Amino acid sequence: MSAADLNLALNDMDAQAVNSLLANGDAGKGRMAVPYDKAIQLYDETREGVSRDLRTLGVAADGDTEAEHTVERLTADFARYQEFIGRALESDTRTGGKPDAIENYRTADDLLTQRLLPEARTLVDGTNRQFEDAYAAERSGLGAQAALLVALGVVLLAVLALLQWYVARRFHRILNFGLLAATVCALLSVVLGSQVLKADSEQLRVARRDAFDSVVALSRARAIAYDANADESRYLLDRDHRAAHEAAFLAKSQSLYGMKGADLASYESRLGETWKAYREDHEDKRFTGEFRRELDNITFPGERAAAERTVEAYAVYQRDDHTVRSLVAAGREQEAVVFGISWEPGKSNAHFGAWMKALDDVTAINSRAFDTAADDGRNKLTGRLPRAVAGLIAAAVLAALGLRPRLAEFR
Repeated sequence: MSAADLNLALNDMDAQAVNSLLANGDAGKGRMAVPYDKAIQLYDETREGVSRDLRTLGVAADGDTEAEHTVERLTADFARYQEFIGRALESDTRTGGKPDAIENYRTADDLLTQRLLPEARTLVDGTNRQFEDAYAAERSGLGAQAALLVALGVVLLAVLALLQWYVARRFHRILNFGLLAATVCALLSVVLGSQVLKADSEQLRVARRDAFDSVVALSRARAIAYDANADESRYLLDRDHRAAHEAAFLAKSQSLYGMKGADLASYESRLGETWKAYREDHEDKRFTGEFRRELDNITFPGERAAAERTVEAYAVYQRDDHTVRSLVAAGREQEAVVFGISWEPGKSNAHFGAWMKALDDVTAINSRAFDTAADDGRNKLTGRLPRAVAGLIAAAVLAALGLRPRLAEFR
């Protein structure tokens, strides 16, 4: 999941860069100490994480020319991005340097949105396609193995039945107990082998469709969430481009929890209405998006409750965003900044953290289910399949033992 981790980390890193510029005041005068220190700390930690992800992806891409070129472009663009963020942070240390800091940040943000994030999404999509191809090939292979097993089993049973008939007719024996036992063993082996392959195919489906599809949707939702949170901070920082940042925030909100015709003014209230309708009827289809993908793919114990807590935490965050924009509209910009980037209980970043915790919880349920399904599939193959093979061997031995007395009569 390094590609998905990279997408998330880039968005998080950019959000922390904006928050540090918002919290710093004028060259440190009026600085919001806790949000500033936390933003700088998280920025440095996330930057190191991006560097690690790029190294991991570079190793994973070895031999894949397209992926190698994408990682190379990402690495070069990431270096340029850090350069402009560094300039922005340096300008912000000078009295009156905020305009230069914002201009450098705009350049970095353009690089992020126009190159880094699309390149990261290319890797995520490529990884998902590879996984889907491997899944399809594996399930197809299991289906072919099951068909072959059944075909061979039918042939084997037919041969044993023919031998039983021949022995009965040639040697005037109604039953040959060795051949009868061999037939029972062969039948049990075919049934057991078919069950194992069918069960393994089902565990593979559970791992991919029920678990991994949800993990992908939730990971994508997390990356979008960090980007939307950064859009809110960009809106507060860059007054000249507020309309663009508002539009970007709304687009990301719609991709998470989409409602036809909703705008920023109506989004929060519409969310409450549609969510209430969903809670009363889970088949209600008034919203779409990544959260809908997860809610339509509920499979595991505790998953629905965790998914619903995630949406409810998201609704709190959206209410906070409405508060931020209302404060700005009322001319209370500093209050909006304090509310928007503070980690104090009841403030927006604290609620964002609670939302991410809820999102992590439902992701963890699906991740554990994926691991369990994969382990169960392996255990069935390694545990039961040898028994099926042993049954076939026993069938051969019993058939030989059953025929041996009859063959001796030819001597």
